[in-house]
Amino acid sequence: MSRARGFPENGELVVCTVTSVKNFGAFVTLDEYEAKEGFVHVRDVATGWVKYIRDYIREGQKIVCKVLGVDSQKGHIDLSLKAVNDHQKREKIQQWKNEKKADKLLEIVAQKLSETPDEAFEQFGRTLYDDYGSLYDAFEAVVAAPDDFKSEYSGAWVEAFVQIATENINPPAVEIDAVLEMTSPAPDGVELIKKALLAGLEAAEDGNAKITSVGSPRYRLVVTASEYKAAEEILKNVSQTAIDSLTADGGAAVLKRESK
Repeated sequence: MSRARGFPENGELVVCTVTSVKNFGAFVTLDEYEAKEGFVHVRDVATGWVKYIRDYIREGQKIVCKVLGVDSQKGHIDLSLKAVNDHQKREKIQQWKNEKKADKLLEIVAQKLSETPDEAFEQFGRTLYDDYGSLYDAFEAVVAAPDDFKSEYSGAWVEAFVQIATENINPPAVEIDAVLEMTSPAPDGVELIKKALLAGLEAAEDGNAKITSVGSPRYRLVVTASEYKAAEEILKNVSQTAIDSLTADGGAAVLKRESK
């Protein structure tokens, strides 16, 4: 069920279903916008000259497009397929799948309340959509901080929403990484580096930290946590402990953050 109202904005990425392919372009429906129709001109299908458009796009295909222009008066939406890279496509498709899952979970909440999905959406779903930007983000927020959610909203639906969220959504997580460059002139330098890395991992305590070799003298430190602040704190503790251990044994170590 589409939850977005109105028209998409210029530059927005949208999931589409191809309905008709012509030599001059393809007509699509926008899955998230009540199946509004859009058009991808052949020049926006792929970079370079497109000899056979069906080599790139076909009826029934799910594609991710970038919105080039919107004429809400005429109902025209111009789209580009070539303006979306593979990373953007994967992220958008995952977001779309998450929202489809959220729709299913909303149906379960509605059943527990003896309501239809549309009734549940009008009662509280639309408010959550507006507050969080998507229903899936609202479900994730419940899992991350259920007590905060309960204090923010009231109504008979809250308990049912929290129950369904905690039963079906994994806690959200963020992942950060850095590289430790570690050297030791000692005859048993390898063992001293290993000792330092193990000391660093112990400093993570209950945090989720992993260290892997990416080729001596570089070791990648990956930290996973529920939020960036917590992840950064774990990374700081692990890396500093490892550095202190190795330098105390006469070695040298430095932490490097690599830009993506």
